[in-house]
Amino acid sequence: MEKKVTKSTILKMKKTGEKIAAITSYDFLSTRLIDRTGIDLILVGDSLGMVIMGYENTIPVTMEEIIHHLKAVTRARPRALVVGDLPFMSYQASVEDAVRNAGRLVKEGGAESVKLEGGERYVPVIEAIINASIPVVGHLGLTPQSLHQMGGYKIQGRDEKSAEKMVREAQALEEAGCFALVLEGIPWTLAEKITDHISIPTIGIGAGIHCDGQVLVLNDMLGIYDNPLPKFVKVYDQLGKRITDAVSAYVEEVKGGRFPTKEHSYSKIKESEK
Repeated sequence: MEKKVTKSTILKMKKTGEKIAAITSYDFLSTRLIDRTGIDLILVGDSLGMVIMGYENTIPVTMEEIIHHLKAVTRARPRALVVGDLPFMSYQASVEDAVRNAGRLVKEGGAESVKLEGGERYVPVIEAIINASIPVVGHLGLTPQSLHQMGGYKIQGRDEKSAEKMVREAQALEEAGCFALVLEGIPWTLAEKITDHISIPTIGIGAGIHCDGQVLVLNDMLGIYDNPLPKFVKVYDQLGKRITDAVSAYVEEVKGGRFPTKEHSYSKIKESEK
């Protein structure tokens, strides 16, 4: 059995120059399949709101929904490090809320660390969660929970002032104790600068090749989620079409009386012995 990935493993990967491969997962079976690939980090993200729950965005996602999916993922006992997302309004109102809810993701859901969005203003929250012995991953750039404040899903850090601020915020999150930092939807030049200015790993999603690792939403990269995808998503398969084709073939065979056949049926009842 391969050695379990931990916070220390992820930190070491930055030092050795080994790229970090991360992906989202929301259920037991997907996690079992994913974990056979050598994936380093599994994020039970609030993206489940869109790709699993059918919400318009991540904002409606609740603690109960994240915990429900964390339980399914952690039952697979993955080798990969499991990170649970703190959903909208689970940590913004108070430090006490943040620590309590981070604790729930670990205690009830089985998460091995938590992720939260936001910069310097969340330093006290991050420090308090870490003081409760819970590792934290930060998240800067395009932060989906701030959708309405940003005026939509817009690339962040495109002007010099906001770019410099993001570099400072990344340093602040490192100083607060984050062991990794997700960079989403920012120019690759800014992501490269941040990566060079901090000693913790950066994990990019729409942030270019110079990050220490990459993360994608599983349903996006497998071609299952049928809504328009961002530019940064590479689709590795068209499972959505393959699933539709397979189920269509099943429907046609059932309607046409071609399934089941003898091959898929049990033999006749044995005669009782006299």
